[in-house]
Amino acid sequence: MHPFALVLCVVIIIAGPAQQKDSRTLRVESDVQHELLMLPNYSVFDFLAFRVEPRGTVRLLGQVVRPTLKTDAERRLKGIAGIEQVINDIEVLPVSPADDRIRLAVARNIYRSDALDRYGFQSQPSIHIIVKQGRVTLEGVVDTESDKVIAGLKAGEVPGVFDVKNNLTVAK
Repeated sequence: MHPFALVLCVVIIIAGPAQQKDSRTLRVESDVQHELLMLPNYSVFDFLAFRVEPRGTVRLLGQVVRPTLKTDAERRLKGIAGIEQVINDIEVLPVSPADDRIRLAVARNIYRSDALDRYGFQSQPSIHIIVKQGRVTLEGVVDTESDKVIAGLKAGEVPGVFDVKNNLTVAK
């Protein structure tokens, strides 16, 4: 098994309209984030996000490599107090040996670079590498704007990559 395959990652909370969150919503967000981070097959090649909506609804978003991760994420959330409904909008990426090769090559390029290797040593690496039909999307959080730029450049260096969409955000 490849060393990047079982690394846990960050889960992004998608904010709704600007409003004061009550303690119930904050607790649900915390519980959802915890449950998603504990999924055993969640890797740097998957990206999970969620949004807490009115009336106890949680909407799951993102992209995953394995269909079982999509169903496991939904199943985990159904047991959380305060959640009445889970809407699972997670996309399962198509099976593609070419995309698998690109995923590994991009991960090597990013995590083996001197400027970015520290992200690979985190217990929950914050750079997600999503590949669909040769197009790479980087999701997550980095420390500086230069780290964001370098990650995008490193992803674009890989043969077979048609396009890189860099959605990394810089931590405040």
